[in-house]
Amino acid sequence: MFHGSLVALATPMRADGSIDEQSLEQLVEFHIENGTDGIVAVGTTGESPTLDHDEHCWVIKRVVDMAGGRIPVIGGTGANSTREAIELTRCAMEAGVDACLLVVPYYNKPTQEGMYLHFAAIAEAVPVPQLLYNVPGRTACDLLPDTVERLSHVSNIVGIKEATGDMQRARELIERCGDRMDIFSGDDATAMELMLMGGKGNVSVTANVAPRQMHEMCAAAIAGDREMAEAINSKLMPLHRKLFVEANPIPVKWALHEMGLIPPGIRLPLTVLSDAHHETVRDALRQAGVL
Repeated sequence: MFHGSLVALATPMRADGSIDEQSLEQLVEFHIENGTDGIVAVGTTGESPTLDHDEHCWVIKRVVDMAGGRIPVIGGTGANSTREAIELTRCAMEAGVDACLLVVPYYNKPTQEGMYLHFAAIAEAVPVPQLLYNVPGRTACDLLPDTVERLSHVSNIVGIKEATGDMQRARELIERCGDRMDIFSGDDATAMELMLMGGKGNVSVTANVAPRQMHEMCAAAIAGDREMAEAINSKLMPLHRKLFVEANPIPVKWALHEMGLIPPGIRLPLTVLSDAHHETVRDALRQAGVL
């Protein structure tokens, strides 16, 4: 259903933490103009943990409306409560998303059977295409290949964002599930290799600030053109690394502000990027040719 560079869109905020609708619209247009292949609204990079339920649904609805069918929109609707995830997923479906992205339940650390039942229940309750999202570094819970394979037989679970950065894991998922679901990277630094081995795209933080380059790199990697993909990716690698000098989305929101695309706002407990890292991120933007 989707392929290429799917931006994990930052949610622009004013200095007081309120959502900036005008900047949100400008970001959507920025990505359409620069070839981004899809927008993920209100994922981790979109500060989903600090948006309340109404804001969460509102941002997804506004992104869908602003995109106007010109680019696929995926709503981030995961939660560590199955009931809450169903509510958010239903809200996103009613807003008109093309699919939903559901993170592994965090903090409460369910078993593999618990995760299977969680995702199966959401898929049964809300008939919208759904992508799983495995990021054990944030959730403290790892969705293992055996469980992913079981879920790949659920008709409206169509893909997984695998953010471990583990290429052996990625290869196993492609071999075991690739004929039933699409495998996406959730780790910019290793995304090129995952796509070269058969992955369908990358849910990207870097694409926030370098959308054209990420689109071109993903297209080359999916086509199997290693030489072209490596040539582009080498210039992006400093961004892939330096956009995580502090917890995402702290660096990428600072970078977007530095580029003049959004105000400086971010919500506590996250804080604005430390002064000590400004030149590090600024230099990575220069190396990528976006500043």
